[in-house]
Amino acid sequence: MAEGKSTVHLKISVGNVNFEIECNVKEIRDVVDNVLAAVAARSISGNLPNIGRSGTTVPLRGETCKSIILDLWEEGWFDTGRSLSDVHGEMGRRGFHYDRTAVAHALVDLVREGILTRIGKPRRYQYLQKRPPPKKVGARNE
Repeated sequence: MAEGKSTVHLKISVGNVNFEIECNVKEIRDVVDNVLAAVAARSISGNLPNIGRSGTTVPLRGETCKSIILDLWEEGWFDTGRSLSDVHGEMGRRGFHYDRTAVAHALVDLVREGILTRIGKPRRYQYLQKRPPPKKVGARNE
């Protein structure tokens, strides 16, 4: 290391947030740790988006496979028959990547609860709403 180089200029990107830091070589670890701790604290408090490893935002609360399927049902997505492949694909399109067996088990649970029904033969079932989702409060009746 050269004698005249006692300071370092760093550029750090965390998700869509960028930092430029200039510090002493001996202080790099402490400064970077402080910056990352500040980003994590801001992310949790809601001042910054919650940032995942890939740089995408992550929901602050966990979503279960069943709750995502219930959201689809509430949107009226099951008003036509949907296959397991359709449900799994739609969940993936919305950013939720669950194992196909987890999706299948959640669908079976919703069939048992009387929210969905399935028609067809095994391995070719179509899932359809058994009852319509509840109307949203404040929705206009036409």
